[in-house]
Amino acid sequence: MNSVWLTDLTAWLSANPGWLSLALFSTAFVESLAVAGIIVPGVALLFAIAALAAQIGMPLMTALMWAGMGAVAGDATSFAIGRLFQGRLTNVWPLSRHPELIRKGERFFRSHGGKSVIIGRFVGPVRPIIPLIAGALLMPWRRFLAFNIASALGWAPVYILPGFLVGSALASEIQPPPHFYLVTGISLAILATIYVILFRFQLGLAEDGRCYLWLQRQMAQYETTHRFWRLYTNERPAHEGEFPLASLMLAFGSIALLVVWGQLTAMTDLITPFDQLALQWFSDLRRPLFDAPAIVATLMGDSPVLFAAAVLACLVLVFRGHYAAAVHILLAAVTATVLVWGLKSAIGIVRPDQVINPPFSGSFPSGHTTGTTVLVTLLASFVAAEARNRKRWQTYIMLSLPLIPVALSRLYLGVHWFSDIVGGLLLGLAITGATRASFSRFDRVPIAPDILTFLAAIAWLTFSGYYIWLMWPDAIQHYTPAS
Repeated sequence: MNSVWLTDLTAWLSANPGWLSLALFSTAFVESLAVAGIIVPGVALLFAIAALAAQIGMPLMTALMWAGMGAVAGDATSFAIGRLFQGRLTNVWPLSRHPELIRKGERFFRSHGGKSVIIGRFVGPVRPIIPLIAGALLMPWRRFLAFNIASALGWAPVYILPGFLVGSALASEIQPPPHFYLVTGISLAILATIYVILFRFQLGLAEDGRCYLWLQRQMAQYETTHRFWRLYTNERPAHEGEFPLASLMLAFGSIALLVVWGQLTAMTDLITPFDQLALQWFSDLRRPLFDAPAIVATLMGDSPVLFAAAVLACLVLVFRGHYAAAVHILLAAVTATVLVWGLKSAIGIVRPDQVINPPFSGSFPSGHTTGTTVLVTLLASFVAAEARNRKRWQTYIMLSLPLIPVALSRLYLGVHWFSDIVGGLLLGLAITGATRASFSRFDRVPIAPDILTFLAAIAWLTFSGYYIWLMWPDAIQHYTPAS
């Protein structure tokens, strides 16, 4: 029955495109509304409506705006209902028919506090319940609205973009380049293999790993090495006695691989065929439909955006008294900038000639990839430090995902070689490993997110949006294909 109803509604909206804005708002509203969001297939509806919006030519920002406003309104309504029926939620229909959801939502909210409003926006069963619980437990209105709006800014693209891109592709009848699915499948398999190897290696270097315990015994035999081990050992109660072996090995391993990779790139032709093949593949893939998302991704990796994130993070940490963490983040940003500039100048590899106005600097390594790698992996390391050892890998995977569109955008736009991206990734990982290893001796207390953290995130997103809007005309011109 649900599928028939969904098909009929989709057909009606196709025949009445003027109602699409209201449909986006209403569907997002119901998707975020208490209990109704579980019953109504909001995800499928949003995908279908977003696809229709793209096919009739609705601007992407308009679709995101209507969906975002609907999500904010739905959560605000749920919050108001929770405030109205506080203490009596399980006695009011239809909430009385789902008492287990209320209990689950209360446990989730008490465990995560205010940030559960953001987390709950993306977590299935508790998604439409958390705003209700927040209202019932008397969370302040202003604090809730800050979390509500911040979460909607991330929610709208996640739920709208897939359908919008599919609708745009159907409207333009895009044909993928030769061997598209084969190359994509092999690339995903290689990425999965790298992740498996990385995490297995990471587990071997953990505090209870064989390699860690063996090295600890060897270091304890000599006074100098034992003093070094104790100097960098974490003194925080939850991580007492934990030496940053994984961070050090990440730094040394990445530096060693970067030296080897840089020599292969600059002094031999071994990697040149791979660079040319990747360049040609992305050149065949390029379509006007994909240009806008690629330019947005590449602008998010520009130096002003990354420096804004670093400065805001430092200000938040300094304001909260975490001076050592702020200094290490600032040093990581400066180190990345200096090393990228120095390597580009020293190696001097010429960029591809795929765009009308390519950047004037050298090609190797990719500064966008280096900066974004440092940003996301340092963020992941600080967040993962507050999680249990077995849960840290999930944090690293989730927070490393923004690196993918930035790196791919440089290849897609034709301003970097494949080897540049790998070089930037290795350099970024080396800086992150060294930064985390150095910070371990200053790691005394947990650094948990608070309202100031989320306000800084909103400020960064606002700045990033303004920067993209400001630079958009020049970016369109600079990244126009040369032929």
